[in-house]
Amino acid sequence: MVVGDVSTGTELLVIGGGPGGYTAAIRGGQLGLDTTLVEMDAYGGTCLNVGCIPSKAYITAADMKHRVEGAEDMGIHARADVDMMGLKTWKDGVVDQLTGGVEKLCKANGVNLVEGRAEFAGENRVRVVHGGEGQGSESIEFEHAIVATGSRPMEVPDFEFDEDRILSSTGALALESIPDSMLVVGGGYIGMELSTVYAKLGSDVTVVEMLDDILPGYDSDITRVVRNHAEELGIDFHFGQRASSWSPAGNDTRVVTEDEDGEEYRYDAEKVLVAIGREPVTDTLNLESIGLEPDEGGFLGTDDRARTDVETVFAVGDVAGEPMLAHKAMKEGEVAAGVAAGEPAALDYQAVPAAVFTDPEIGTVGMTESEAEEAGFDPVVGEMPMRASGRALTLDESDGFVRIVADGDAGFVLGAQIVGPEASELIAECGLAIEMGATLEDVAATIHTHPTLSETVMEAAMNARGEAIHTLNR
Repeated sequence: MVVGDVSTGTELLVIGGGPGGYTAAIRGGQLGLDTTLVEMDAYGGTCLNVGCIPSKAYITAADMKHRVEGAEDMGIHARADVDMMGLKTWKDGVVDQLTGGVEKLCKANGVNLVEGRAEFAGENRVRVVHGGEGQGSESIEFEHAIVATGSRPMEVPDFEFDEDRILSSTGALALESIPDSMLVVGGGYIGMELSTVYAKLGSDVTVVEMLDDILPGYDSDITRVVRNHAEELGIDFHFGQRASSWSPAGNDTRVVTEDEDGEEYRYDAEKVLVAIGREPVTDTLNLESIGLEPDEGGFLGTDDRARTDVETVFAVGDVAGEPMLAHKAMKEGEVAAGVAAGEPAALDYQAVPAAVFTDPEIGTVGMTESEAEEAGFDPVVGEMPMRASGRALTLDESDGFVRIVADGDAGFVLGAQIVGPEASELIAECGLAIEMGATLEDVAATIHTHPTLSETVMEAAMNARGEAIHTLNR
């Protein structure tokens, strides 16, 4: 029997249960709004299910294997054999715990959870199509709606994902065995993180990138540290090439690439991972019905209150544009729910950190030196090399540096770039400094525990002031 269309109503409707969506829904519930969250796949979205969390689980496991087997200098001689199914089971357990937690938190905050695909059916109404034969649909009237449908992996033409030979990042995080060889198309953060994982697990990894270096958008002195480490792991890089076609080659897959002169190259690998970026998911929403049109990239433009051009509709997370980061989505979700509830909330993007979980990690926030100059500042820069950090040396991870950028006149911290161990954690202090309007003197005068990696941030601030103790002043 087919269930007919049922009509309900809600004050705040959230479409998509990823970091931006579930945060918005929970905040809406906390602010007293009758809130409904519609999710078509799995609570937690890409980040918790097939992105941030599972990839970091694999990174942790691969790092552990690599560190154990590479600790001869410490007098440790060991071999680590990886049971890929055991690793996958552990990773799935972590994911299940977190996604289950999201569902429980939503319910505890009074959020009504609806499973299905939502599409707009008028100015203040959506139609939710439920999965499964005979499950029917329902209409939900809303006062405010928040679009948080996230993003999906981009495909190279003629390289459709079958998750067998041609993998997306989702498929790469679901393999049940370690491939003997892997060709990675794309040297961005997803490609580099997963290349590092599988190289450490034992795969023969080759990376093909259209540009002339990995990790576009980062300074060359940062990417050089990461690329050198990757090459030490045996990762083979080929720049200035784009993937043009593929064909089966026995148990392997043969990929043909071209350079700008039209010269062709051929690579054979057991698995091919295509990681050229992600695109927003807005084509499922029937946006035409409310007069909302995405830009050329598929993104929905928003103001500093996360509002789109339609007064009652907000957009948060990946669909709202770069940077496509889970923590940015969460903050946008909080703001959107606050505005919907009549709170004086607004977004401030001056201190949005970013991290790449390569080896070593990268963490950035705020302005680079050149960006500070373009903004009209007369910046001063301080650096602390990891090789001068006692804690980095005792971790046997002494490559990289901390760089801090400040206004040369007032001393306010403007930005920071870190490449080295735990950069994703260290960058938070720099983000806090920017957010609170701290100066170099504030950071330098704060007593940091010794011996820790956090001291490198303090030393970089001291270096910018010409007062560094553990490195030469600039």
